[in-house]
Amino acid sequence: MRRGVALVLVVIACVWGAGPVQASAVDRVTLRAQVSPSTPDRVQLSGRVAGAVHSVQIQKQQGARWVRVRTVRLDGSHRYSVVVRATEGLHRYRAVAARRHSRAQAVRLTSPVAAAPVVTAPVTAAAKPTPSDACGPRPRKADGSLWSCTFADDFSGTTLDRSRWTVATHYITGSSNAYACAIDDPSVVNVANGSLNLSVRTVQDPVPCDIVTAGATTQYVAGTVSTAQSFNQKYGRFEARIRNTATSFPGLHEAFWLWPVDQGGKSWPESGEIDVSETYSVYPDLSFPYLHAASDSQGATPGFNTAWNCAAKRGEWNTYALEWSASRIEFFVNGNSCLVNTSADQTFAKAYIPILTQALGAYNNSYDGRAPLPATMNVDYLRVWK
Repeated sequence: MRRGVALVLVVIACVWGAGPVQASAVDRVTLRAQVSPSTPDRVQLSGRVAGAVHSVQIQKQQGARWVRVRTVRLDGSHRYSVVVRATEGLHRYRAVAARRHSRAQAVRLTSPVAAAPVVTAPVTAAAKPTPSDACGPRPRKADGSLWSCTFADDFSGTTLDRSRWTVATHYITGSSNAYACAIDDPSVVNVANGSLNLSVRTVQDPVPCDIVTAGATTQYVAGTVSTAQSFNQKYGRFEARIRNTATSFPGLHEAFWLWPVDQGGKSWPESGEIDVSETYSVYPDLSFPYLHAASDSQGATPGFNTAWNCAAKRGEWNTYALEWSASRIEFFVNGNSCLVNTSADQTFAKAYIPILTQALGAYNNSYDGRAPLPATMNVDYLRVWK
């Protein structure tokens, strides 16, 4: 994304022709099994699932077959814990999620009053609850330490917090045939039902859009907000949970992106831009991350400055995250890593502000009248850690 049509055209040109490639649903399933210390005829099963799933199935081996025992919902940290009843003897369990399963774990109940665990891997105490702060459960960094919250908005009220958010009014998106002007109006920017709602819609009376040319008007308006006046950060973890409008017709474009506080006297793209997620209705199953810098002159390079295989179905809630340091930038969709950049480009060694945008599309994603309007991008939360 960028202030003005030109950037929208550039960004979409980078992904023009990308075909959907499904990402793995689950990266890892773990399971710990131990006899419950207070009730020796029960087995405590706990673990974690990494990936875009909400539950895990506990299975028990019966002869050569695995039989479902219980389905357990995951908590906000993708962890689970459940206690199951068992009789005296040896029992083998495993956890299954999205066609991936953990290593089988075995426990032996030796008597009604005492039990000694026998396991195929070391048994440890059940995982302790993850510490929380203003952002909720604190995610872990790669080194095992915890991220600390620096910004959080769950949009639980009924109005946008203007002390934290700025509504854009000098910004356009779309193509020359159909472009939308950003306006500050509840019809395109509002908070309700637990989310920030950014829309693009038509208006009966065309509105001025002088950013295009003096005296220009358009019948399309849209919503964009940023933390330009209140918050910026260099490095850290940025995460948002977003749902867009379900359609495969061209014309809709949504973005969760970062813009530099100081452009350093450079023009875009040399000044920098970090697109955590851009979604285009013409590609209804994908999200596109993108790192904009001087390297844009070499075009889109999957695996370096963009990715064409980040699965994110339109019309459903998806979680997009960025983990950013001086030497490594990594993008996640629903917990799945889909782009890592280790170029240490100095373009990204400065503070940026988060921006959320509902837009009209351009190029092969230009609005042609078939995509439903109004279209709305719902944002469940934005959280930032350091």
